[in-house]
Amino acid sequence: MPKLALYVPLKAKPGKERDVANFLTSAVPLVQAEAGTLTWYAIEEGPGAYAIFDTFDTEKDRQAHLDGKVAAALMDKAEELFSEPPQIHKFTLLAAK
Repeated sequence: MPKLALYVPLKAKPGKERDVANFLTSAVPLVQAEAGTLTWYAIEEGPGAYAIFDTFDTEKDRQAHLDGKVAAALMDKAEELFSEPPQIHKFTLLAAK
């Protein structure tokens, strides 16, 4: 069972919803190259509201993801795509099925 997670809510700028969805979809190959990222989900929560949720076994793996290409691309596009800066929430997972 994964032990750690990240949750990153993202709010698209008006008119940028499709760009956000495309950006998130385009990140899949980058995440697939990260051996320590066990699961990675791009989520549409509602109109203009998106999120990323991913899981890891170790803090080293989680930090490698935060230092990796997806996080760099996210921060690089943040001002263009999002109405507020991405907030990265770190969680410890207690149970999973």
